[in-house]
Amino acid sequence: MASWIFHMFMMMLSTFISCSQSKRDKVLYCSACKAIVDELNYSISQVDPKKTINVGSFRLNPDGTMTDKKVPFARSETHLSELLDGVCNSMSDYALYIDPDTHHKQYRRFAPRVSGSSEDFPDFENFKFDGPEASNNLKFACETLVEELEDDIISLLGRDEGDVQEKLCSRVSGTMMILWKCPMSGFFPAPQFTLLLCSNSS
Repeated sequence: MASWIFHMFMMMLSTFISCSQSKRDKVLYCSACKAIVDELNYSISQVDPKKTINVGSFRLNPDGTMTDKKVPFARSETHLSELLDGVCNSMSDYALYIDPDTHHKQYRRFAPRVSGSSEDFPDFENFKFDGPEASNNLKFACETLVEELEDDIISLLGRDEGDVQEKLCSRVSGTMMILWKCPMSGFFPAPQFTLLLCSNSS
């Protein structure tokens, strides 16, 4: 009897912890994922495409000369890793934006990356500025995704594939998550799953 009670208690505790950890705000995490890709693509675009970096080991040719493999620096693993270390600092330039027509919510950049930039920004009136807490929440979501998806991010951007944002944020990343559906009361049944997608709905 005692062992059965202990088993049930541990199962309930495990489910409760899983539920607590898996509750992620859809708008927040989808926006963070898209912002990561946008920021990285911008940083990549600022690098001289002719700049290269040596990768792998040097090889001795039959004629005695040395051959080394070079790849474009902009999309090298070294450069992408460096960019990921600081990408989440840019989240302070984002705020919650509510589309006036569709009422779709997402975090969007409101500040230009450089002064005098010609970047096209949405109307400030449609941004909701909730102070440092909102910015910190977006940064935390960014850091969480970077930690979980670093290899996927580097792999996709390193191959210079199209639709990186769609592939990362809708298929690969943690913003397309299987979440626990936690019961509100009573015993904890076998876990049920619901799929959270990055979509255009609020």
